[in-house]
Amino acid sequence: MRIERENRRQLNINGMILCALVFFVIAGTAFCIVANSREKTAEVTAAERLAAQENKRAEMVKGFTQDVINGQRKDTFSRRPGRKIGTSEPKKGEKVVYLTFDDGPSENTKKIIDILAKFNAKATFFITGSNEECRPYIQEAHNAGHTIGLHTYSHKYDEVYASEKAYFSDLDQVGKVAEEQIGYVPCFIRFPGGSSNIVSAKYKQGIMSSLSEKVQTEGYQYYDWNVDSGDGAGCGKEEIEANSKTDKMNHVMILFHDSQTKGATVEALPAILKYYQDLGYEFKGIDTGSYVCHHGVKN
Repeated sequence: MRIERENRRQLNINGMILCALVFFVIAGTAFCIVANSREKTAEVTAAERLAAQENKRAEMVKGFTQDVINGQRKDTFSRRPGRKIGTSEPKKGEKVVYLTFDDGPSENTKKIIDILAKFNAKATFFITGSNEECRPYIQEAHNAGHTIGLHTYSHKYDEVYASEKAYFSDLDQVGKVAEEQIGYVPCFIRFPGGSSNIVSAKYKQGIMSSLSEKVQTEGYQYYDWNVDSGDGAGCGKEEIEANSKTDKMNHVMILFHDSQTKGATVEALPAILKYYQDLGYEFKGIDTGSYVCHHGVKN
């Protein structure tokens, strides 16, 4: 009997020891899991903090760089009376396409900016005073490296071409719109209808002859085009593509329009960009050294 009692007591002791060992193993494992979890959480938190700091520094650098670039462009592209702008004899050998968009900003401006970005292409936007709600796109285009030029504020021929005073009054208005968005009044302009338009003669005989000279003494330079996409005449996507393509010139300045009704222009743009890209052309925004395309003045 005594031996049985001793055996049972020994079994109980062994069971208690085993239970204790199991408890300590479980507790130890749980402690390790919690500790590892806390360590991993600390590592993740530290990594997140580091990433946030890096992102903040990157944003600061980007903002500083953008401010420097904008400052340089302001110094170079601002209207300054008496300054010669551009050249009629561009460099030989270079192949450049100047994509120009009149009449914006509009709901299509953002779409155009996004398409241009995919091709790493720069363009020029000749803005008006229309669509006030879309004006932030002017700043977005400028910050993306595109050139901002002036078209007119009202784009009403009968008002704009009534007199020199009326024209410059309108130009001052759209210049203020640009200044609000990009911080300066650009020196690049485009006449409604181009310098060769004859509609202006209905309102003032000889006004284009006088304006084409006067704007340059006032610190502006005007730009016409040597390729017309036809979108202003209501052409569809395929026609716009066909009209916009040429391999006969090394300095191509294409007329497009940026307005709510020009969805076909947006649709045609990728094919046009690819066409010139495949031919080895570079897409540039107009600057103070760019090729100046002038039509023959007819009024």
